Amino acid sequence: MKADTGKNMSNQVVKTNRLNTAIQNLSLVEIRLIQVAIIDSRETQSGLTADTPLRINAKRYAEAFNVDIDSAYCVMLEAETTLFERRFTFINERDNPVKSRWVSQVEYMKGEGAIEIILTPAVVKEITRIDGKKTFFTEYMLEQTAILNSVYSVRLYELLVQHRTSPVNPKFELETFRGQLGLGVNEYKRLCDFKRRVLDHAVKEINEKTDLQVSYTPNKSGRKVVGYDFKVLEKPKRNSTAKASDQFKELTVKTIELFGSKLANDNAFGGKYAKQGESAKAFEIRVKNELKDVNNQKKWLSDLIRVGYTLKS
Repeated sequence: MKADTGKNMSNQVVKTNRLNTAIQNLSLVEIRLIQVAIIDSRETQSGLTADTPLRINAKRYAEAFNVDIDSAYCVMLEAETTLFERRFTFINERDNPVKSRWVSQVEYMKGEGAIEIILTPAVVKEITRIDGKKTFFTEYMLEQTAILNSVYSVRLYELLVQHRTSPVNPKFELETFRGQLGLGVNEYKRLCDFKRRVLDHAVKEINEKTDLQVSYTPNKSGRKVVGYDFKVLEKPKRNSTAKASDQFKELTVKTIELFGSKLANDNAFGGKYAKQGESAKAFEIRVKNELKDVNNQKKWLSDLIRVGYTLKS
């Protein structure tokens, strides 16, 4: 039985903590495909097993990650040649390391702009609906990572988001942490390069674009850095739309130009207002034009606030 994937409204990524903290080396494209696979396989609830093909088409990818359809087609073709080779390592119930692939089969559907993948038993077990304590699971909305441009940012967000309500700050041992972020043994071996090119960049992007505010301090043994201690906070909710409406002032031309672009590139907004078959450029032009209407400014105020607009703008 094939689980065809239409547009998903909840876009909630849910997986066990041990799958989330696995040592893995997915690229940004591949991690996005796995995210979509997790969402769609859980939401279709069509009896997902380790021999159930799951189809992901270019339109689904383009909508989820706000890329044009041609780029999405290229992603499908690229994934067919690389995703099958990707492996990860996790710790099982017996405290033993277990190695697994993410998928056992990948098929590119010629002329259809889609791939069909079959997830391995290890992955299926960790993402299907299981009765148990909610604290055993990591969950977040896809929109939080869809706008991140670095695979290291996505992985760091995933590793930290499971601690957002925990009173204990997460700690990572350096070498394990590198593997969890997807770094190879010889990548950014010098600590200064790792910090500048990977860690600081990921922290900056997470703080600028997501619902988390994170910081870290190095954990040292003598003068040697052996790991990192993180502090993870959820950003405070912005003022309610009702309160904001009371103070609302008509947007200036400059603000319309700036936040029209931001809205057009926001996945949540695009999911509500983009027209089927509309290019990203055409959508952006239309949003800016419609944003000139003060009624639309008020109608979209909650979306404007979400992408960074404040009443002082």
